Amino acid sequence: MSRDPEARLRVLVIDEEPIRASILEEGLLTGGDVVVTRISEMHDLLARVAAIDPQVILIALENPSRDTLEQLLQVSRDGTRPVCLFVDQTDGAQMQAAIDAGVSAYVVDGLKKERVRPIAEMAIHRFNAFARLRRELEDARSQLADRKVIERAKGLLMRSRRIDEEAAYRLLQRTAMKQNKRLAEIAQSLVTAAALLDETDP
Repeated sequence: MSRDPEARLRVLVIDEEPIRASILEEGLLTGGDVVVTRISEMHDLLARVAAIDPQVILIALENPSRDTLEQLLQVSRDGTRPVCLFVDQTDGAQMQAAIDAGVSAYVVDGLKKERVRPIAEMAIHRFNAFARLRRELEDARSQLADRKVIERAKGLLMRSRRIDEEAAYRLLQRTAMKQNKRLAEIAQSLVTAAALLDETDP
């Protein structure tokens, strides 16, 4: 019995040339567990991609013009899913543009049926790995920003209340608990208010 399509990998193939598109689709379907949707026209592409909501996108081009490549790379720039780009011909500028746009796999003259699925799977793993790294970096930056604003708020309280660092921290904690807010939110409110009252530099 076939699996529920909702539980299978959703792949979007974008190619104006039906033979290339068929190669991509056949390669993806090897091994099953894949639902493939094909698009052959580029008009209103971003809206159509959003409506289909694939988990991975495969794009095949013979020799993309600058306008066509730019439109396709917009799909990659949203950063919500991996994009594999297969091209027959390329140059350094095109490759750099694709990398800058976040394309997960850029394959030149390598459109062979048996390679399609491994390339797509590799792109998914690579995309997920980079996504984890981005989240970890964002978390680290957020934690650092929180620590900085908390230290600044403690300094304000120590000067205005003439209390030590531990007492200032406890005061921030108590206020956060009473207002059911994060400690960093309370600290930021204090820093902002102090800036408005010219008690510290903005």
